[in-house]
Amino acid sequence: MTSSRVDVAALPQSFGAATDLAGALTENLGRVIRGKAEPIRLAVTALLSGHHLLLEDVPGVGKTLLAKALARSLGGSFGRIQGTPDLLPAELTGVSVFRKASEDWEFRPGPLFANVVLVDEINRATPRTQSALLEAMAERQVTVDGTSWDLPDPFFVVATQNPVEHVGTFPLVEGQRDRFGLVVEIGHPSKAAERDLLLGAGGAEALQGLRPVCEPLALAAAVATIRTVYCAPAIADYIVDLVAGTRHHGEVVLGASPRASLSLLHAAKAGATMAGRQFVVPDDVRALAVPALAHRLMLRGGSDLATASGIVSRIVDTLPVPRG
Repeated sequence: MTSSRVDVAALPQSFGAATDLAGALTENLGRVIRGKAEPIRLAVTALLSGHHLLLEDVPGVGKTLLAKALARSLGGSFGRIQGTPDLLPAELTGVSVFRKASEDWEFRPGPLFANVVLVDEINRATPRTQSALLEAMAERQVTVDGTSWDLPDPFFVVATQNPVEHVGTFPLVEGQRDRFGLVVEIGHPSKAAERDLLLGAGGAEALQGLRPVCEPLALAAAVATIRTVYCAPAIADYIVDLVAGTRHHGEVVLGASPRASLSLLHAAKAGATMAGRQFVVPDDVRALAVPALAHRLMLRGGSDLATASGIVSRIVDTLPVPRG
């Protein structure tokens, strides 16, 4: 198998094309998920920032539907993994098979070898299986029988989990949660949106008619372009101070890491691009601080996304905003 890594520097890059792609993705997802502009915006932000996305909410609010719509909006390959306690690492990574005719071993890739991978109910997979997924998310590769195989580029994981169900689940370890750029809660739809769904607008039927709005190379080019969005030193200091605030908070045992700082910066650059700007402003950072940082915190009373979100929100509200 040859390497599937893309030489991003050789791709045609255009800031306008990245902004247009963000708009097209947002519009496409809106056809399926009705009345949820903010979760859609965050999902697109995660994709364009080059980081993975975790959808964490109660059953039946559209987590899997949003993940499938995101995959269908991209013209690349799609892999789906259903988290279960008996799921084996090889069912994600693939296996080496002995070919008797040629007397050699052939590697047969698993569902991780796709541009967009949906991991449904990720916390139902055992820690051993989650470790295989962690290598893929962290290093964009998998290791099978001592050989490492590169994953496609771009490679984007969209995972879902139910935070209130505990029977038969294995909570994600801190290192696994830290690999998700953003964690998004969808929430129940408004009365009008739920009524539209009952009358046939959006939902699974709309998903069937969804068409791709870009190809993998275009997405890779957009991510590379967004990374060049300008961030002033004062904004960088602001991000560092926000993250440091999580480390020094009395209720927090383990605060956000430097990886979280980078993730927040990349998300802020994607947010600026979606707003049509080639520079980051404080509001880009403030709008993404909670979904980028809260899930990474380890609290004294046990990790709880709602409590952690409140802590990050208070830090954002009290930290002076850079001016000028």
